[in-house]
Amino acid sequence: MTETPNPHIIDADTLTGEMHPIRRCVLAIGSNKGDRMTSLQGAVDSLADTPEVWLTDVSPVYETEPVGAPEGSAKFLNAVVQLDSTLSARTLLDRALAIEDAFGRQRSGTPNEPRTLDVDLIVVGDRRSSTEELQLPHPRAAERAFVLRPWHDLESDAVLLGSGPIAKLLEELDESGIARRDDLSIEIQ
Repeated sequence: MTETPNPHIIDADTLTGEMHPIRRCVLAIGSNKGDRMTSLQGAVDSLADTPEVWLTDVSPVYETEPVGAPEGSAKFLNAVVQLDSTLSARTLLDRALAIEDAFGRQRSGTPNEPRTLDVDLIVVGDRRSSTEELQLPHPRAAERAFVLRPWHDLESDAVLLGSGPIAKLLEELDESGIARRDDLSIEIQ
């Protein structure tokens, strides 16, 4: 991590021994290729099977227009997962990437290309990071209704670190490209 909210506080992630703070985490999951619902449910099941991760809630599913994707890209199914974890942000990122790979995620280098599964860390407690591999909070979360709307469904008074209350951020966004799919649901096992 490159910075903590208070630079005078010891970063517990760098300590050895038994100190592992529990952090509330928000992850966004999405799929627009293959069996989208199977991929989303699989991501939630895989997160639930991760040691030191406790799923607390999952949002309703939204169908969304792709943002910045290549021409002809299919619509996404998106949801937000809340969990508590004692894992470091870097370890959570590694787990998210492993879950994407397990569901056939291919990376050709084309920005916003169709994908079988996308698992993004939005916030990990109050952690901040600005490394090339890990940026926290997610640098584009404040601009994405497909992240903020499902998060708002779970926690209407949530605040995106560095950006403000998500309810206020949503007021400034165009939500016309997202639709709640009440006929679809993701279960926490």
